[in-house]
Amino acid sequence: MKKILLFASLLTVHFAFAQVSGNINYKNQVVFTDNSINVNFPSNADIIASVKGLANVKADAYVAIFQVTQTGSSTEEVNEIIDKRIGQSLKEIRLKKGVETFVDMITFVPMYDYTVDRKLFSRKTYNEIPVGFELKKNIHIKYTDPNLLDDFMKILSANEIYDLVRVDYFSNTLETVKKDLMNKARLLVLEKAKNYEILLGETFTNAEKKIADGYSITLPVEMYKSYEAYSSSSLSLKKFANVNQATKSTTLYYQPIVNKDFDFVVNPTILEPVIQVQYEVKIAITRTKKPAPKNEKEYILITPSGDLKSLQLSTSK
Repeated sequence: MKKILLFASLLTVHFAFAQVSGNINYKNQVVFTDNSINVNFPSNADIIASVKGLANVKADAYVAIFQVTQTGSSTEEVNEIIDKRIGQSLKEIRLKKGVETFVDMITFVPMYDYTVDRKLFSRKTYNEIPVGFELKKNIHIKYTDPNLLDDFMKILSANEIYDLVRVDYFSNTLETVKKDLMNKARLLVLEKAKNYEILLGETFTNAEKKIADGYSITLPVEMYKSYEAYSSSSLSLKKFANVNQATKSTTLYYQPIVNKDFDFVVNPTILEPVIQVQYEVKIAITRTKKPAPKNEKEYILITPSGDLKSLQLSTSK
């Protein structure tokens, strides 16, 4: 009976629940990738007590990267125009509180095109010739107020800068969060091990134990997904009919790690993209095996008077 109880305590029960999901499930059921941490334990131990923790950490600093491309017929023209566009933008951006900027040179390459050499009695000849230059730079903007990103977009778009490459999230509290997760997980895993002792009616004090743990940090830029939501009619057309399909809009959305597979979650409610820190600890316990009982035979002597006497026979040679 004890073995049955122990087996049941190691099972993970999955519940099905209904919830509003938006347009993401309009056409097809979306299968989310499992990003939950899973620390491997190379052991064939009798019992493994495992605890997973998740912390949703709000960023306290951001870095947005915008890409700028400029072309021109000469190097002087390219540099002059791109410096003017970037300079005017940064002049306004730097007026914002708590903002730092950096301009990163990316590429500066010549551009080529083809001219056609026409001859009367021969094929056309295409000659590649230089026609100008292309210069690319990235603007890095560090800020602490996430609402400022809209202001940056307006300022940059006024100077024909539209390409937001990415936004990186940073937090100064990650080390503190890691320690908090480890302390909470330690208490829970000890509680689980104690519960197994009660179920089995034994102690693990002298049992062999091994431990494994690990952290995983997931940034918001890694967790954006896309989908298309639309409704199209089914047509019964002839084999050679021409069908011109409209371009469907693609939606991007933030999909954080779902907290359903964790033993505890710090800051479970997510309103905005956050840094997600996972921690898992596993304890493998190899129980002490009890020695098998000796199969000793008992010899009984019946006396002439009918009495029974036990005989102690020595098996040593």
